Amino acid sequence: MSEYKDATLAIRAGIRQTQEQENSEAIFMTSSFAYSSAAEAAGKFCGELDGNVYSRFTNPTVEMFEKRLAALEKGEAAIATSSGMAALMTLGYSLLKAGDKVVCSRNIFGSTVKFFNAYMAKYNVEIAYVDATDYDAWEREIDDNTRLCYFETPSNPLYEVVDVAKVAELAHAKGALLCVDTVLATPALQNPLTQGADIVMQSATKFIDGQGRCLGGALIASKEIVSQFVAFMRSAGPAMSPFNAWVLLNGLETLSLRMKAHSGNAQALAEFLEQHPKVAKVNYGGLPSHKYHELAKAQQKDFGGVMSFELDGGREAAWTFIDNVKLMSITGNLGDTKTLVTHPATTTHGRLTDEEKLAAGIKEGLVRLSVGLEDIEDIIADVEQALAKV
Repeated sequence: MSEYKDATLAIRAGIRQTQEQENSEAIFMTSSFAYSSAAEAAGKFCGELDGNVYSRFTNPTVEMFEKRLAALEKGEAAIATSSGMAALMTLGYSLLKAGDKVVCSRNIFGSTVKFFNAYMAKYNVEIAYVDATDYDAWEREIDDNTRLCYFETPSNPLYEVVDVAKVAELAHAKGALLCVDTVLATPALQNPLTQGADIVMQSATKFIDGQGRCLGGALIASKEIVSQFVAFMRSAGPAMSPFNAWVLLNGLETLSLRMKAHSGNAQALAEFLEQHPKVAKVNYGGLPSHKYHELAKAQQKDFGGVMSFELDGGREAAWTFIDNVKLMSITGNLGDTKTLVTHPATTTHGRLTDEEKLAAGIKEGLVRLSVGLEDIEDIIADVEQALAKV
């Protein structure tokens, strides 16, 4: 369906209609599939015949989600996983071996740091961290042993924006692959595969679902790379459930509309916060004052729904603000229709050491907001009354 625009792909790509002629995509809630003969079963299990084998790695509903997401990401293929972290695990265990090196930006999700440090390093994979936008550091660290480069853009929660094409050029010069986590932008706002990346990682739990209902993750890349992920999935099994795939498949239909609305609300709230006397700093790419505003404009269609801001007074000030919100939900998730607030230093990045937090810029006075789709006047009023208590 490459001739169609994104809005059409989000609704029509990947549809697999059954003999029942349903117009809404079907949920195939089955663990296994039945065959007409032993020969057919044997042919499908060994790959000589196309078709479903076992829902751990072949399920029609999951396949519809994969095809639609791949179309929106401008990739050849995708694989769906049970969560965003399951996608990261699939990436690591499929591509890396003892003696390989990963060069990774520092300002990434806390659980990603823990996965690399506790599990990849355990198997003698070297992990080197660099400041996300220090391109000289990327060039120094990427060597002949580097198999994978990895970063978030925009990053969570500080909204660092990394030049995808620049890091891709450095990685490819040494024969390394580049994986970009673009969960905050989603395929509605950015397509790193068209900017030089080899792999895109998504936590579909966030904006792709959009209502905080279920878990899911995905990796999008060339058919050749995805085939390696499929082999791991068949053996290890971090599979997405058919029901979650159906929820997320339908979430893709409205993703572009929702991301425009999230971006509009976040922009208005960021502008309000930037003028507030109790706010020391606002991290949001839509602000002209933001360090990465111009690069964000060049790489993205809009700026998304996640921001953070700093309060003087450290943890006490941040917790006072959070404890006094009335409309917002206090939770570590993001990407919901509801506005969500959290304290990164003690939640999403709480498992990092003090040194790791300092290196990643996660301060005690930092508050993260995932701006929802409520009326923006109500959101601002809630922020204003909570700040008055600080």
